[in-house]
Amino acid sequence: MGDSQTWAAVPSAAERARSVLTAAWSCAVTAEGGREELIGAHSVSDDGRVLLRLPEDSALFAAAICAPRGEPSAVLEFADVAPVPVRHRIRARLWLAGWFGPFGADGDHVAFHATRVVLRRPSGAVVVGLDDFAAAAPDPLAAAEARLLTHLADAHPDAVERLTRLVDPGSLYGAVRIRPLAVDRHGLTLRIERARSHGDVRLPFHTPADDIAQLTERMHHLLTQASAAGCPRALQRQRADGDR
Repeated sequence: MGDSQTWAAVPSAAERARSVLTAAWSCAVTAEGGREELIGAHSVSDDGRVLLRLPEDSALFAAAICAPRGEPSAVLEFADVAPVPVRHRIRARLWLAGWFGPFGADGDHVAFHATRVVLRRPSGAVVVGLDDFAAAAPDPLAAAEARLLTHLADAHPDAVERLTRLVDPGSLYGAVRIRPLAVDRHGLTLRIERARSHGDVRLPFHTPADDIAQLTERMHHLLTQASAAGCPRALQRQRADGDR
């Protein structure tokens, strides 16, 4: 790849938005007919269009059929929820404003044509350009992220603890629990919880991972680095206090 700046990269807003769509299992749809929560009813085309399977008796279905074509008439909302239990589990929210159109020969689906895409993360909200959104690809690990993080947290808590050796000791001061919060092709994010606050620390991979086999190698590389590092003084002090 390139230099360290490339290695430490994070997904773009467009890529993050597409990843939220890929991983989400449910969405909320607000239209003139009201608001409905749909479970397992959407899929995503290669260009980012959301395809919805709506019940025929749905008020939203009527709104989709009757709304003027091309005029914004509905909003889709997706929540990105951390798969591992942590405080404030919503990592991001994605809103798509736009209009419905027919899709499929049998008419059992509608396609959502977005006219505005907004991604909100803890750092703030950003409007994602429609061309960037259509051209972006979801993170290659997005569909497997929940399984990967859950396995790391449940089966390898010792590895998570070892990875804290790569974290600045000041960020660990007062920590009461550390959990894996997110992983993407560029790195792993840890959630550091304190008694009354929390913070996130990102551990970048030395090169991006495009599949699970590469992710395994990147994680081993981080753990090797962590093994070569000493235990952070702040964490040592907490352990000593807890042993008293």
